[in-house]
Amino acid sequence: MTLPEIWFIVIAVLFAGYFLLEGFDFGVGMLMPFLGRRRGETPSDADTRRRVLLNTIGPVWDGNEVWIITAVGALFAAFPGWYATMLSAMYLPMLLLLVGLIARVVAIEWRGKIDDPRWRRWCDVGIGLGSWLPAFLWGMALANLVHGLPIGADQRFIGGVLDLLHPYALLGGVATTALFATHGAVFLSLKTAGPMRGDAMRAARRLAVPAAAITIAFGLWTWIDHGTPVVVAVLTLATLATVAATTAGREWTAFATTSIAIVAHVVMLFSALWSAVIPSTVGPAFDLTIANTASSHYTLTVISWASLAVLPVVIGYQAWTYWVFRQRISTAHIPAPIGLPLRTPGR
Repeated sequence: MTLPEIWFIVIAVLFAGYFLLEGFDFGVGMLMPFLGRRRGETPSDADTRRRVLLNTIGPVWDGNEVWIITAVGALFAAFPGWYATMLSAMYLPMLLLLVGLIARVVAIEWRGKIDDPRWRRWCDVGIGLGSWLPAFLWGMALANLVHGLPIGADQRFIGGVLDLLHPYALLGGVATTALFATHGAVFLSLKTAGPMRGDAMRAARRLAVPAAAITIAFGLWTWIDHGTPVVVAVLTLATLATVAATTAGREWTAFATTSIAIVAHVVMLFSALWSAVIPSTVGPAFDLTIANTASSHYTLTVISWASLAVLPVVIGYQAWTYWVFRQRISTAHIPAPIGLPLRTPGR
């Protein structure tokens, strides 16, 4: 196996890790308007519930984003041709994605800084926007790569925005959104206690069936057009197992199956990209491949040694963070003063 092929697999692993970990962060943000309030409760109680939701991801959400920073950095270093063409083709979607991510970061960090209900409502809007937009746009972007883009000579994108809005890409965006929402609901059932735990599992139960239907439909479409039958079978079984686990109220099993489904989803898409990382709809002669978009052997060698030195430290630190902040949280743990304590009780 060549160095470019190894780095293609590394980038696929980084995207799988990002979707797996940041997926439940996005899911929590998407579910905040629905799980953040109960009928008949006071605005203060609703705010406390939302603070519980944010505290479940408070210690880890920014660490989870390291995976996409690393993935995009690796893509730039290992495959500059792929990186440049992809960002040129998807300039507007990537801009909207960044706007959503920035709005989410600012809203989470600053929600508890001002004692004003209107401020917190706008921050909640930012968290929702920054969760829905990336969840959909990441799925749409990867589906576009698999489907192919109008690429001409010199690896240049010669299409427009409308070339990105075809049914396969839109279904891909809906599939990741549905998967992340279900993943987030199951995660909340593991991280909360009391009534919120039951609310989260009920939400997961309602989301699991449509998420399974959408994901299986997208997987079958990918299989028909691009192969990858084994991965599609794993994806199908994992989504159906999620339906069974949420119906039975088995939280850990459900989290395992949603995790497998998300990883299988990414593996399916990257398997379809081997070895044409962006097929050209103009003609096969203009395909962007692993070979013709890769950096030099020297560059790949340098970043390989650097990754071997840094990656274990990053993974170890993140695993330690999840272990430290493993306790469940309930509304009883939220202090009376407003604010967003990014820690669990007793720490």
